[in-house]
Amino acid sequence: MRYKNELILDVFKDKNIERPPVWVMRQAGRILPGYRKIRASVGGFKELVQNPRLIAEVTVEPLEILGVDAAILFSDILVIPEAMGLDYDIVESRGPVFSTKISNREDIDQLSGGVLASKRLDYVYESIELTKRRIDHRVPLIGFSGAPWTLFAYMVEGSGSKTFSKAKRFLYQHPEDAHELMDKITTTIISYLHEKMRCGIDVIQLFDSWADQLSPDQYKEFSIPYIRRICEAIKGVPVILFPKGAWSVFQNLETIPFDALGLDWKTPPAFAREILGRDLVIQGNMDPCQLYASEDEIIRKTQEMLKSFGRKHIVNLGHGVYPDTDADKVKLFIDTVKRFRYNEL
Repeated sequence: MRYKNELILDVFKDKNIERPPVWVMRQAGRILPGYRKIRASVGGFKELVQNPRLIAEVTVEPLEILGVDAAILFSDILVIPEAMGLDYDIVESRGPVFSTKISNREDIDQLSGGVLASKRLDYVYESIELTKRRIDHRVPLIGFSGAPWTLFAYMVEGSGSKTFSKAKRFLYQHPEDAHELMDKITTTIISYLHEKMRCGIDVIQLFDSWADQLSPDQYKEFSIPYIRRICEAIKGVPVILFPKGAWSVFQNLETIPFDALGLDWKTPPAFAREILGRDLVIQGNMDPCQLYASEDEIIRKTQEMLKSFGRKHIVNLGHGVYPDTDADKVKLFIDTVKRFRYNEL
């Protein structure tokens, strides 16, 4: 056995386990005291993201405080655009802002891509090795990347957005250039994930955080082919695909060889399984705001969720935990899952 706790890996192997594994998106973050202390000491988010020693510290903290069944390497999806040549910063109350953005084919041609870009992320790879030593065979380590469309959206928009209208306009007005940029992003993601796997990542999650911004036709043209390329290229570790809000294209995901589908809190598990097959491993999908409720209500809703998913379930929230959430309530959610047994179904 490589790890003392292999529940999340056992789900993918279809082993007969007593309960589902549980981890939480953004579990290494502002809900925990160690993270807040470290973040205050370095002055900025990017300074933390680029420091392997501190990355290892904040990645491991949820194991010790929350008792999750997997660690997820602390990082940011925007390290890839930056490695390709687009510098960004995190602005308080606004989020990521790029100093330059993609406006035309010439901008795309100037970007680095593939191995050349991924080699600029040595601090990420070093952090994996440090984190694995600190985990000390307790649980598997998840690594992640933004999906091509989500990274494209930031790179063209130049910041976060409620509509990503500039990025979507680029798709409509310059489809050939859009495909060129998607191809360059995809090649870089594949190289980046291969290097993460070489360093010891056990599971990959692809975040398509802005999947719900695209129409079904746009998603089929500008997202699915590139996600398929990534999943086909990743051999040897399970891949979790999290296309937030993309329920309208679930039937088109059948051609993609991912290993688990992440659901947001608006998508019932029965709906996903009916479309994609009942043997599918599903991750999710408690509403993050549910953790603001009373302790009794959190326990009740967690138990309801567990029963609705049944087996082949990786328990998680339907999106990242919000930074003002009480860590004790996150732990209550996790402990409720850990007390659950499938023989109760």
